[in-house]
Amino acid sequence: MAPPVSGRTLLFPVVGNPVAQVKAPLAFNALFRRAGIDALVVPLELQPASVLDTCRGLLDSGSIGGLLVTVPYKKTLFELVAQPGEPARLVGAVNAIRRSAEGAIAGDLFDGIGFVAGLRAAGHEPAGRKVLLVGAGGAGSAVAAALLSAGVAWLGLFDVHTAQAEALAAHLQSRFSGSTVVSLRTLSEVDCDIAVNATPLGMKPGDPLPLDPAALPAGTLVVDVIMQPAETPLLRHAAQRGLPVHPGRPMLDHQLPAYLDFFGLPQAAQLARHVAPPCRFQLLTQTFP
Repeated sequence: MAPPVSGRTLLFPVVGNPVAQVKAPLAFNALFRRAGIDALVVPLELQPASVLDTCRGLLDSGSIGGLLVTVPYKKTLFELVAQPGEPARLVGAVNAIRRSAEGAIAGDLFDGIGFVAGLRAAGHEPAGRKVLLVGAGGAGSAVAAALLSAGVAWLGLFDVHTAQAEALAAHLQSRFSGSTVVSLRTLSEVDCDIAVNATPLGMKPGDPLPLDPAALPAGTLVVDVIMQPAETPLLRHAAQRGLPVHPGRPMLDHQLPAYLDFFGLPQAAQLARHVAPPCRFQLLTQTFP
């Protein structure tokens, strides 16, 4: 049974729009219960016009331990951050922010760490591979930087906002000269080993596919960062064509300890590390009622 919420409960809102798809509360709250920590992660849908002021106000509250950030605000909330970690600074996006001991707003980005670790845990080594990445927003930027840090040979970026993909490609190419980074204007006949969807397309019923699995070479690994639904239309169509697939949930599984360290909760972080990936999220939510 979950402990009651008290006046001392430390809150960690997951801010985004929408938030119905978020899975972080299940895993974090299971950890908090197991570790005996009086804290709670709650989804909080915010509107674009007021998100900066609202988050600034939330971080002024002693009841808020920090904010987890999801779509579409990872780049937006970077504007609040005075003390960014290196992954956040590299791509100008955050998925976690908090007040530092000095009172400044600190932020970091763990999506890329979790993404690459999840791939490797499933036996998919990105080093030396050619990767197509669709989506140059907050999650896509984090994944792109992490893939380049992991040593991919070629990274092709596509976004419906062409200028955004071009700017990200130019920025990352200047930082990772050992790899080739290009912006793509079309998704037709891309030669790649791994294809990644880092857009929200697939979260809502009726969304178009972010890319066509039929246009991919045989054997291409198709990856989706979306966690809900677990099997997105993209993954389903890819599997039907005989392509290997990799879902979004491992990205969260493998960044849980980093999140918890960032929020100053080492006991919970250590507990998370004791649950062996790649099944960390599933085991936490099933084992710690």
